[in-house]
Formats: sequence, structure tokens, C-alpha cells
Amino acid sequence: QVQLVESGGGLVQAGGSLRLSCAASGTIFSIYAMGWYRQAPGKQRELVAHITSGGNTNYAGSVKGRFTISRDNAKNTVYLQMNSLKPEDTAVYYCMQRSRGVSPDYWGQGTQVTVSS
Repeated sequence: QVQLVESGGGLVQAGGSLRLSCAASGTIFSIYAMGWYRQAPGKQRELVAHITSGGNTNYAGSVKGRFTISRDNAKNTVYLQMNSLKPEDTAVYYCMQRSRGVSPDYWGQGTQVTVSS
């Protein structure tokens, strides 16, 4: 059973930083692309950052230059370093293991990030 557990969320002032972690278990972590998504109240879930199994990354335009996604395959963990946070970054952040072959997408339970102005 694949499990994804996010941590590192919290309350931070605008301009501050947070580092989110997502620990995966029950999966061959290294072969899957991983993503961070977020969902603010009343809005649709959106992709924040994505990293392939080979380490290639892409970002939403709103976070490019401020957020960095990375992975440590030895620890089965994907990270999201968030710098220069803005109030509009406030959301629940979700980790996702992207589908591959017959394996579906898997999601974590989410971690709340709140940025105060």
C-alpha cells in the first residue's frame, strides 16, 4: 500500500520560508515522478511543482524562482523549499506520486501552509 505523508507546514510571515517534506512508503519511489499541488479555499487544486524520476523539474509561473522541488531517492522523500512566501501562497499543500503504467496517482493527506501579511 502506497503511503505519502507530508510534513513541514505551518504559519509564517510574508517573506519567510518553509520546507515541506513528503515521505513515501510501499512504493519503488525512485521510478516515479512526483508533484506538489496546492488548494486554497474556494479554489481548484493546482500544480505547484513537478519532478521526474530523472530529476527534471518544472514549476507553476506563480512560484518560479521562489520554490524549489527536490528528491532524495535514498530517503524516499520529496521536498518543496518555499522562499519569499506571499499571503497568496496560503493553501493546503499535497504531495502526489504520478501514475505510471497500471499504477494510479497517489496523494498524501495534505499539510496546511498559512502566510500572514
